[in-house]
Amino acid sequence: MTQEPDIKRWTAKRKAELIKQIYRGQTTVPEAARHYDLTQQEIEKWMDDAEAGMENALKANPKDIAEQYETQLRELRKAYGEAMLELKFRKKLQRHLDSTDD
Repeated sequence: MTQEPDIKRWTAKRKAELIKQIYRGQTTVPEAARHYDLTQQEIEKWMDDAEAGMENALKANPKDIAEQYETQLRELRKAYGEAMLELKFRKKLQRHLDSTDD
């Protein structure tokens, strides 16, 4: 392995290099965990994250991460707005029902 075991901060670049070493058979998850004082679960999570991004990277027209987040944010804002409208309607309806009960 080319990296020193006392790495304090695991940047995306360092994580990617370690994952590539594992994929290439240059090391294993248990060996890397021992060597870098990491848990196997940490490394496996990094591998899961890398694999999740791999599909998008291999598409003919990959979506930019920022574009993905913007799309998700727009959808969440729309859902929030709809939920707020429904809540306001329900409150108004309840006030109306309460006033007709008298």
